[in-house]
Amino acid sequence: MKFCSHCGSAEIELKIPDGDNRARFCCPNCNTIFYENPKIVTGCVVTHEDKVLLCKRAIEPRLGSWTLPAGFMENNETVQQGAARETYEEATATVTDLSLFAVYNLTHISQVYMIFRAELDQPEASPGIESLATEFVLEQDIPWDDLAFPVIDETLKLFFADRKAGEYNVHHGEITRLADRTLRTTRF
Repeated sequence: MKFCSHCGSAEIELKIPDGDNRARFCCPNCNTIFYENPKIVTGCVVTHEDKVLLCKRAIEPRLGSWTLPAGFMENNETVQQGAARETYEEATATVTDLSLFAVYNLTHISQVYMIFRAELDQPEASPGIESLATEFVLEQDIPWDDLAFPVIDETLKLFFADRKAGEYNVHHGEITRLADRTLRTTRF
């Protein structure tokens, strides 16, 4: 941070404010404290018959890789509304019956993923502005080596395992980056 968005001062300091326990950007001119908090990513595992909806990313990061429809939550919406909105924005698909499926902490990038299972309102989808393509894919046709993010890989593996078992659970865990830059998933 280089200046205060409240008063315009260019004297921003990184310090631990009185009564706090973390370094925060603070304005010594107007005493505003700027809190930075994790971002919520919300999305859906959308199914139609035995297939799952995947979107091919039209934006960085991981341009051209496959993912579930998901993205950052906006202000003034619930996580379910955000998941449905992201599904529409990325795949022009309208979903219903959203049910929480997985929550993952990604502390190394300050994100929390909340993924829902959802049914299509109409059995159709097409690329939205952030997608190059959309496709309904059978489990055996998932492009496992071309998935955009580890959390998508983990979510799909859990989804297919639950579907095979005939019972869907709510999963939660953490995906962490290790010193050698590999990722580790811990399920709770």
